Amino acid sequence: MVATRDEIDELLDAALVHSTAEQTEVLYFGEDSALTRFANSQIHQNVREHDRSVQVRVIDRQRVGVASTNRLDSGGLREVVQSAISIAERSAPNPQAAVLPSSTGGQAEEEVGFVAATAEADPQQRAAGARAVIAAGLAQDLIVSGSFATGVSTLAVSNSLGVRARQRTTRASLLTVMLDSYESGAASGYAHAGSTDIGAIDAEAVGFEAADKAVRSRGASELEPGEYEVVLEEYAVATILEYLAYIGFSALAYEEGRSFMELGERVMGENVTIWDDGVDPTGLPSPIDFEGVAKQRVDLIRNGIATAVVHDAATAARAGTTSTGHALPAPNTWGPLPMNLFMLGGDSSRDQMLSSMDRGIWVTRFHYVNPVHPKKAILTGMTKDGTFLVEHGRIVRPVINFRFTQSMPEALSSVQALTAETKLLPGEYIGGYRVPAVKLGRFNFTGASRREEAE
Repeated sequence: MVATRDEIDELLDAALVHSTAEQTEVLYFGEDSALTRFANSQIHQNVREHDRSVQVRVIDRQRVGVASTNRLDSGGLREVVQSAISIAERSAPNPQAAVLPSSTGGQAEEEVGFVAATAEADPQQRAAGARAVIAAGLAQDLIVSGSFATGVSTLAVSNSLGVRARQRTTRASLLTVMLDSYESGAASGYAHAGSTDIGAIDAEAVGFEAADKAVRSRGASELEPGEYEVVLEEYAVATILEYLAYIGFSALAYEEGRSFMELGERVMGENVTIWDDGVDPTGLPSPIDFEGVAKQRVDLIRNGIATAVVHDAATAARAGTTSTGHALPAPNTWGPLPMNLFMLGGDSSRDQMLSSMDRGIWVTRFHYVNPVHPKKAILTGMTKDGTFLVEHGRIVRPVINFRFTQSMPEALSSVQALTAETKLLPGEYIGGYRVPAVKLGRFNFTGASRREEAE
């Protein structure tokens, strides 16, 4: 059962009362999530989980202690506060981390990311979506797997400096991978859709997209690696943004000199604009951060110029500015992170980008991605679930997946076209991304997968 607002306020107040530290922060996180899984072209699992937890952070003489619990009775709250205090007592002073935000008096729109229909979704509704996806795959003799997830999350934060904030958000996510039953998985297709509103997810369209990609991937053959023109579908673009968020858009990364961001300098092409906005309803909104600060829109890249990074209370204090509302739960080594990224579209379409390509590669998505050189934002990884050779403006054949090693700012300095239409995608790890498909003038493929890897 989801806790009411009054119940959450009582938990926060009770934990604060137990603390004798100079400063105290209490974070409540509640989640009611459900998942319907399917594999081998049939539904095989439906699960539901309800979880509530409280995390306490205390600061005393510049010593920080953090503890958490899901035992939320009076005794549990008293123990978790005492645990945080004990940890702080045994910790070395850390003035750089010993910062809590103060109340600014402003309030975030608490339910900008909440849709009742998603919170109330039942197993039958998810099963209907799964069956629609499975039917699209079976019609093409494909083996279908995937999941349909729905959930409602509540985050509430209160601290001894007057911060009190809350948000309630919903999310629905339908994902599928389809494999060719006749080629032992050498041909595959993928599709993913996400929204705050389950009603916005078209399960039949998701199924058709993945099935079409798998069918067109049949008979893939090798192609020499090298530098090619590419069209990156939205899945690949979203992955790039997610990794740039981790390695470069954080004030901590910038402060430590490991970010590719050089504020005030051109780091990408002039047709590239990227921003973070936690209250834009066309994304997957999360209006407050894990310190209870209301999220601000932050223009990270404007017309190719690096203009800003995101802050939490600690990095903002060190930089002499204010938090932008991008804190993660303490303690963390990442620093602040943007989790609601947008990339500005252009005036093109997929068909126009395809017809303008003399010889290049069409990429559906990336996987096995890892940073190689954070300062240069060099990533390595592989293409997956639909990689095609393009010649004279048309797709001529599928190719075995490529390995790549590429500086992403360098790649995004060669953007030739962006689709006018953008697509909303849940992040692989966290957050959401609304992005266009992109045509790049050059992208470096360093090797091709062996056929057994592709299978």
